[in-house]
Amino acid sequence: QVQLVESGGGLVQPGGSLRLSCAASGSRISIYSMTWYRQAPGKQREYVAWITSGGSTNYANSVKGRFTISRDNAKNTVYLQMNSLKTDDTAAYYCNRADSSIWPWGQGTQVTVSS
Repeated sequence: QVQLVESGGGLVQPGGSLRLSCAASGSRISIYSMTWYRQAPGKQREYVAWITSGGSTNYANSVKGRFTISRDNAKNTVYLQMNSLKTDDTAAYYCNRADSSIWPWGQGTQVTVSS
């Protein structure tokens, strides 16, 4: 059973930064493209960024230039560096495989951007 554990969220002021982590156990992530998603209250889960097994990246327009996705296959972990945070970035953040064979969702990590 694969388990995904997201961490690193918190309360931050607009313009601040956070670094999220997604640690996987039960499977090696190195061969998979991985994606960060987020879900704000009352809204559907939305795509944020993905990274291929080779390290190529792609971002939603809303975060392009502010967020950076990366991976450390040795640590079986995916990261999301979030800079210049805005109130609209407030959401629970989740990671998972980028293809259709998603793993069970983790608990997510809450990011709240507020002054």
